[in-house]
Amino acid sequence: MQGSEGDRRPETWTSSLRSLLGAMMVVMLIVVSGTLVGLDYRRARDAAIANAEDHMGAFVGRLVDRLGVLSGDTSALVGLVASVANAFLVSPPERMNDKIAVLREGIIRSPHIDGVYVGYPSGAFFQVVDLRSAAWRMALDAPRGAALAARSMEWDERGRAVNRTLFLDASGLQFAERRSPPTGFDPRIRPWYRAAVNGKAPVGTGPYEMATTHKAGMTISQAHRGNARIVIGADVVLDTITDFLSRERLTDDSVSFILDAVGRPIIHSDPLMMRRIMAAKGRDGPVASPQEDPLIESVRLNPPPAGKAGFVDVGDRTYLVMVSPLESALLLSGHRVVVAAPLDELMADANQMLIQGLAVSGAVVILAVLSALVLAHLITKSLNQLTASANRLQDLDFATPIDVPSRVTEISTLNSAMNKARDAIFTFALYVPKELVRKGIESGYFTGRAARRQEVTALFTDIYDFTTISERHSPEEVVAMLSEYFDIFSEVVAAHDGTIIQFLGDSVFAMWNAPVADALHAEHACRCALAVKERLAAFNAAQRAKGLPEFRTRFGIHTGTAVVGSVGARERLQYTAMGDTVNVASRLEGMNKDYETTILASGAVAAQCPDAIAFRPLGFAQAKGRATALEIYEVLSANSIAAPQASTETGTAA
Repeated sequence: MQGSEGDRRPETWTSSLRSLLGAMMVVMLIVVSGTLVGLDYRRARDAAIANAEDHMGAFVGRLVDRLGVLSGDTSALVGLVASVANAFLVSPPERMNDKIAVLREGIIRSPHIDGVYVGYPSGAFFQVVDLRSAAWRMALDAPRGAALAARSMEWDERGRAVNRTLFLDASGLQFAERRSPPTGFDPRIRPWYRAAVNGKAPVGTGPYEMATTHKAGMTISQAHRGNARIVIGADVVLDTITDFLSRERLTDDSVSFILDAVGRPIIHSDPLMMRRIMAAKGRDGPVASPQEDPLIESVRLNPPPAGKAGFVDVGDRTYLVMVSPLESALLLSGHRVVVAAPLDELMADANQMLIQGLAVSGAVVILAVLSALVLAHLITKSLNQLTASANRLQDLDFATPIDVPSRVTEISTLNSAMNKARDAIFTFALYVPKELVRKGIESGYFTGRAARRQEVTALFTDIYDFTTISERHSPEEVVAMLSEYFDIFSEVVAAHDGTIIQFLGDSVFAMWNAPVADALHAEHACRCALAVKERLAAFNAAQRAKGLPEFRTRFGIHTGTAVVGSVGARERLQYTAMGDTVNVASRLEGMNKDYETTILASGAVAAQCPDAIAFRPLGFAQAKGRATALEIYEVLSANSIAAPQASTETGTAA
């Protein structure tokens, strides 16, 4: 028998025991198998990352060793020439054959050296270059059969500059000579000469663009022991390092590159990227950074700790990156090598293991679900029979016995309990009408939104051309500069008994005489603006020293009546002031552009503090959106007499 609509209990979520058992079994298996698969994947992932880190560390070691070999061979040759080759103590054309013989032997023994040369304090220059380099052959238009070229800058008997190039075959015999007009090249101003002159030890310079071949290279140079103003140098073209980086790859899409001391890329394993770097290079200086590569920029902005691998997100791809300093080699000393490998490629084997584990787990879950359904059916069959017996008891049907045999102890106990309940209800029904029994079984100030009118002094500020500053600097830089800028306002406004109501982008809205009464509110507002202006002068000086933009700030001050209090929604209130006074202060700030001033105040402000503040009258002006003209003044300075302390009494309502 169904109860009335008002007697019905609210419906709750229910489900069959079979479904619950199946769901619980599935959830347990998914949790267990997922945990096991996850642990296996984590171990495989950690192993792959550790293996990649080991390979990256080994790669950096091999690179340092290669640079060490290049540095050692090159510095040994330069040191030998600087120490024992006395033929270079005289400038060309003297002892040309001796010079050629020494440098030719050095180039033959060190094929990685592009050329060896000598710079003299007189501006004379002598060089032997290896013509196996296609760049040199093209630059010198070398004749067929030439293996070496000896270039010299000298002076003839009349004191005129002469440039000569001698071409030698593979055996060292000269077979051609070419003269060319002076090029204006002066070895004394080249980085390699200036770094080594008057020194004793070899030095490395570069990378920079080679003067003749326009290739990126580095130089090891050393002053001659017999004359410290004569400098011997040897060039190493960076192509050999580029080839090494291109060969040594962890994965197909892994890259490696070298950053100079200021974070600009100079060598890259990707030939296309290397060409872009070369296209952006600067003469005699480090190559410029191509902004098109987000990986380089990400590493430059957020590098992982030196010598340790870290993760860098570039677009939708994550890279494992290791940055290591190159401190053990003379070449590229002080630079950093970066090795980056896509995490998805490093995790390829681990991901395959994950897929296999998920497949096995899925099969186990399916088998477990089938088993759970069979078990749940056996259990719920007895429960369904007990439910049917309970429904008959609700209808007070005592004729059908309750007999549900089961090997499950709980179900057998429940069967016994229901039989006892049947007997009890049957006995109770003998004394109470069945209908009554059936119904018995079935029932089962800053307080809320408020504001008032009172006199206040409002101050508005704005930064000139802030939009352009924001466009030319990153959001992080803009936020950092604004934070320091707002700190000044916060300190100065508080020191002058004012209240900052709101920061509006780059603008500041401050107020005096509310919420705390201030009898000298107009004077304090003017003194505050002047103090902020003085503090901003020091702030802008620091900005200039850092190479950052200056913040040219304009101020508008007005005194008048405004509605002051807490406004907003029930759940969110804001203390503020509204009315014409606030609007006029904002308009005065903008009118500084027309009068080329910094601080403008209204006549109402000037009338309240004529002796304490020096004003310059500017006449009447029409503020935007206002019907009547406004008398305006420029705030010039504050008198030296200190202002009396402001009153702490509550403000007077208008």
